Amino acid sequence: MQRILILFAHPRFEHSRTNTRLVQQIRGKTGVTFHDLYERYPDFNIDVPYEKRLLEEHDVIIWQHPFYWYSCPPLMKQWIDLVLEFGWAYGSQGNALKNKRCLSVITAGGTLEAYCAEGDNNYSIKEFLRPFEQTARLCGMEYLPPFAVLGTHKVSIQELDDFASQYERLLDFLQEEPTGKKVNNYKFLKNLQKRNSN
Repeated sequence: MQRILILFAHPRFEHSRTNTRLVQQIRGKTGVTFHDLYERYPDFNIDVPYEKRLLEEHDVIIWQHPFYWYSCPPLMKQWIDLVLEFGWAYGSQGNALKNKRCLSVITAGGTLEAYCAEGDNNYSIKEFLRPFEQTARLCGMEYLPPFAVLGTHKVSIQELDDFASQYERLLDFLQEEPTGKKVNNYKFLKNLQKRNSN
């Protein structure tokens, strides 16, 4: 079973209905480590050796955060800047993360219609996440399509429950080291990819 590390960064987690529901669904799940960066590092003093050990101990890395100004909250950015060091995460001798899988799990108030060439934000979620994709690729990781919950201010309780269930199923899928045959059995993934990766 693949070990999953969720690097969670939300400076106002207690006020986020969507992230609270997603985390509630998957926290305590076997084989999944939920790591709340703002809870562990309220002073932004990141323990880099500890974070590197966590990464080395897991096979799948998830960056989960709200979509702040087309990017991530500041502590997540600082984590990336400090932990993913040259000579360890990338560079000719930096292969600690090679062949691990990585993806972004994000929440945003804007709707899918807003994140396209014709929308208010002009670009798709996938396009805005290019820096994260390139970061993963530079570190030798396979970057998977994002899981995005959009239009969070208008999402109903039922819709939120559905997203939470899909998130848990996605983690189940990632834990299995899926083959092509198994991918076909997870039809919901095709819908997720179509909805979140345009």
